[in-house]
Amino acid sequence: MTVTHSRSTGPHVVVVGAGFAGLAATRQLARAGARVTLIDRNPYTTFQPLLYQVATAGLGPGDVSFPMRAFAARYRTVRTRRAVVTGIRPGERRVELDDGTGVDYDYLVLTSGVTTNWLNIEGAEQNAQPIYSVHDAVTLRKLLQRRLEEAATGERDSVHVVVVGGGATGVEMAGTLAELRRRTIPLTFPELSSKQTSVTLVERFDYVLSPYKPRLRDQAARALRRRGVHLRLGATVAEVQPDAVVLADGTRLPSDVTVWALGVTAPASVAQWGLPQGRGGRISVTQALNLEDHPEIFVAGDLAGPPDAPPQLAQPALQMGAHVGRQIVAAALGRRVEPFKYRDPGIMATVGRGEAVLQLQNGWTFHGLVAWLAWIALHVAYLLGGRNRLAVLTSFLWRYIGPRRSAASVIE
Repeated sequence: MTVTHSRSTGPHVVVVGAGFAGLAATRQLARAGARVTLIDRNPYTTFQPLLYQVATAGLGPGDVSFPMRAFAARYRTVRTRRAVVTGIRPGERRVELDDGTGVDYDYLVLTSGVTTNWLNIEGAEQNAQPIYSVHDAVTLRKLLQRRLEEAATGERDSVHVVVVGGGATGVEMAGTLAELRRRTIPLTFPELSSKQTSVTLVERFDYVLSPYKPRLRDQAARALRRRGVHLRLGATVAEVQPDAVVLADGTRLPSDVTVWALGVTAPASVAQWGLPQGRGGRISVTQALNLEDHPEIFVAGDLAGPPDAPPQLAQPALQMGAHVGRQIVAAALGRRVEPFKYRDPGIMATVGRGEAVLQLQNGWTFHGLVAWLAWIALHVAYLLGGRNRLAVLTSFLWRYIGPRRSAASVIE
């Protein structure tokens, strides 16, 4: 079975992946009148930067997801398919799907993203919890709730959480968990003493937030310590056990819940597509983000591996997706494609209530309340759908300004 569009004369573009890059590319293409088939394994798109809030019960799964068909309905020439790409036939310009059907294309855009990298550390995949998808966040949320209930009823002695990875996700997760431990759990689980709970952050560098300037790294570390987070910096994880994280120096950190916020890699399924891959499994592309041997195939977002690849963050993915959309429109008109140039607007991360760090491209840095408010405003602005924006803004205000007991409504 071959899927095509009718009632349109523009090129047919298949976009695989409804993340930041995929939606940005689709938006550009649809505005130019191209026919687009948007394919994703899920019927929704996920706002990944806020998944840690779902995991810690600050937001619901529906607050950080948006229906793919609702997005497509905004554009007359866009259709969607819920499916997994199992194969690519560049010579035939066709993608094969897991339901046995296929879709023909004039241009193909691969933006399906990456997945958790366990770094070949023994026991990590079996005993640690990733936070890369809605399912991951909900699973972690349920596990935290279950561990707290077990400790409250005496079925276990403690709820020690170890977060592995001192990047933005790890810092945000550790800071939020520490605030729940300090401000809310004493009210909602009065059976537990402070000695029965802890939050530890493990990072292989001697500092957290490695892309940031030293003063912001130090500020973030101080903010985490003020919230009660135990920092194990310059420490490498050797093994993850069901009840502990073992460091390379032999130190054994008790852990009832281990959160994995360290590293990403291309899914193993990408290798089955037969396309050239480089570091981290990224698909090797030209500076224009298309394949050397098949210039009609473009790659954007975390999966793209051009020379001087930008960091695997939301902003580069958005810019790469929009660039790919513009280049396909240009190619369809017989124009030459242009190289991608990343415009770095800056980076930011939150540590907890009233505390964030912000580093702009021009070198200016901010921290504290101003940076935190900017962080909230930016994340709310990038969400899809007015309901989601209102729900997230309300939830933030309620969680951080409302009664302390409301901040830990962890439910299964």
